[in-house]
Amino acid sequence: MRTPLLLLMFAFFATQLQAQKTYLHCGQLIDVAKEKTYSERTVVIEGAKIVEVLNGYVSGTDLDRVIDLKNQVVMPGFIDMHVHIEHESNPKTYMNRFTNNPADDAFESTIYAKRTLLAGFTSVRDLGGSGVNIALRKAIAKGYVVGPRIFTAGKSIATTGGHADPTNGVRADLMGDPGPKEGVVNSPEDARKAVRQRYKDGSDVIKITATGGVLSMAKNGQNPQFTMEELKSIVATAKDYNMLTAAHAHGDAGARRAVLAGIKTIEHGTLISEETMKLMKEHNTYLVPTISAGNAAYENAKIPGYFPEIIVPKALEIGPKSQSNFAKAYKLGVPIVFGTDAGVSPHGANAKEFRFMHEAGMPVMEALYVATVVPAMLLDRADDLGQIKKGYFADIVAVDVHPNDDVSSLEDVSFVMKEGVIYKQNHKEQIID
Repeated sequence: MRTPLLLLMFAFFATQLQAQKTYLHCGQLIDVAKEKTYSERTVVIEGAKIVEVLNGYVSGTDLDRVIDLKNQVVMPGFIDMHVHIEHESNPKTYMNRFTNNPADDAFESTIYAKRTLLAGFTSVRDLGGSGVNIALRKAIAKGYVVGPRIFTAGKSIATTGGHADPTNGVRADLMGDPGPKEGVVNSPEDARKAVRQRYKDGSDVIKITATGGVLSMAKNGQNPQFTMEELKSIVATAKDYNMLTAAHAHGDAGARRAVLAGIKTIEHGTLISEETMKLMKEHNTYLVPTISAGNAAYENAKIPGYFPEIIVPKALEIGPKSQSNFAKAYKLGVPIVFGTDAGVSPHGANAKEFRFMHEAGMPVMEALYVATVVPAMLLDRADDLGQIKKGYFADIVAVDVHPNDDVSSLEDVSFVMKEGVIYKQNHKEQIID
């Protein structure tokens, strides 16, 4: 008779443990979808998801956990749609291409991943690395590494000699002839194969480099680098595999081609014309402004020896224009989604982008909207990410001061929860077993 009794007792206690809930008592709660703030709300979490959002302060049983955020402003975790999680700009970046092993990059990336999460960014879209980003995504999902949820492009797709050709700037005997497998294409057929290779590698999204780049070892930072036929091949193949497409683009001609070909997000858009902006509105193409990266590249270019000589004039010319051109695009009504290009700017400082966007004319609540609801929609996760709502993942952050009163409060989040696990509380990192 003992065995059935023990089994019943075990089942009872197991059920009680499974039923344990977390109650967040929120002094203020921002509904990002409505761009409104509500006072005295309770968010009820069970496991990784939100099960209720209640008026007033409500508590459960003695087994449940109550978190006091009554003096805090609570909102969904932020989503950065343009990061490079594997690395961070420094004066040795270009030498590290020859001295670092993939394992070195992998261990380094875990530091950047944690910084990003603790800054309140519970999801990111990684737009290009060596492939370490795919392994990091898996490690975070399995709980081996602390970091944000990652949607990654793996290795971005370039043309021979173009921005993101991995052999740019190296001596002739090391250049070789990289092809679609390495993310370098020169025809519509190459382009199709490169997209399929990214899918095979485990990428979630497709990133191409439609124009020259500021930080690549090449003279031109803005020329178009794909033919229209190549671009259309990339978009059509990505559509077959249900993969969101993004195009790095500083120059106007390359950006316009990308928009006409059907690319969904234009990264940077630093030099795009009003005509191209209107085209983006017409095609519902989103601008990812990355003002943080433009500012960082400009400031670093003024430090002697920080960049190779070929990069300095590009950074000094293009960097300062990112914020002013974003202001024009926003005023014109171009669709916007939040992105920083962290890796060029420091990881963990992603929230500075809110301040830069606000300085350029975007209201703070709208900036929060484009950093939560809009990216979730673009990533095809509008039903479980980007809002504090029943059935959504419990990705939640809090700050001391309402961002409408001080937008810089978003740069110092006091509380971070991802999938129901608390990683930061009272401004202090929580140790996760």
